[in-house]
Amino acid sequence: MYIAIEGVIGVGKTSLARLLEPHFKAETLLEVFEENPFLGDFYADRSRYAFQTQIFFLMSRYHQQNKVFGNANWKEKTIISDYTFEKDALFAGINLSGDELEVYHNVHDALADKFPNPDLVIYLRAGLETLMNRIAHRDRSYERNMERAYINELMEAYDKFFAHDKWLGRVLLIETDDLNFIEKQEDLDYLVNRIKQALRLAPYQQSLPLED
Repeated sequence: MYIAIEGVIGVGKTSLARLLEPHFKAETLLEVFEENPFLGDFYADRSRYAFQTQIFFLMSRYHQQNKVFGNANWKEKTIISDYTFEKDALFAGINLSGDELEVYHNVHDALADKFPNPDLVIYLRAGLETLMNRIAHRDRSYERNMERAYINELMEAYDKFFAHDKWLGRVLLIETDDLNFIEKQEDLDYLVNRIKQALRLAPYQQSLPLED
């Protein structure tokens, strides 16, 4: 089984993946942002460093996922990832244009078919103020000058991305503004139950309806 967690920067994807690991006896597949040598320069000058940043992330995610899904026995495990391979193209659509975007898509499309679609995508959402507060709280050096407009643009892009028919029936939307699954066990228990309900994995409480 393959579960992916998605959402805008700062929404809590990696934290949730780690917390879910013991509940589903899963292996985690986590992005490694710090390995990208262009990331700090990108946030300082997005237009200048966007292409280098996107291509590095694309190839990094490709090699990372290929190690997992290129192995024939992966279907015998439960994999929880804090990203989908497709999301890389979402960011490229915001950060690139013209010939650079075309080159990017040519490379992305050649690689994307090699990986399976998740059985379930947990789409974590939060309002702009919540996201900005969470980004500030974790205090990553390259995110300290994060632009509100950029985060807002990502929010809109993610909503449009998951509105596509290809995700129908495979996305569990979780609004996280009023959840603190890192510090509150009851909030984490709520999420675990929602995920089991979406996957029809017993036991789960029928009293928690799935959101549209």
